[in-house]
Amino acid sequence: MQRSMLKAKLHRVTTTHSELHYIGSCAIDENLLEAADIREYEEIQIWNVTNGERFATYAIRAERGSGTISVNGSAARRAAPGDLLIIATFAHFEESEIADHKPALVFVDEKNQITEVKHGGTPVQMG
Repeated sequence: MQRSMLKAKLHRVTTTHSELHYIGSCAIDENLLEAADIREYEEIQIWNVTNGERFATYAIRAERGSGTISVNGSAARRAAPGDLLIIATFAHFEESEIADHKPALVFVDEKNQITEVKHGGTPVQMG
């Protein structure tokens, strides 16, 4: 049996652009793509912390070091500049691989510059 597990996430990035008439997708600073091991054209889930929207699209490259997070095409109606987003990817793992799996968690500052990269280690949520 395979399970779909979190592969990586960009935690609380800020939307910099929202381009309705672009061809689609989400442009992400190349530094962020590399830190989260997200490939161009890979499916991504976007969770808008600001307004609660959740949707899927695919990643494309934005200029390295620019901090760009541009939500494009029809998805532009679901995220506006200034909105906080979580961008996540998932992968399928065999049961035997799960124990060793540690997703990449990429944290950024207000300009979408990397402040920390963790592999796994999400603390247990206390009630």
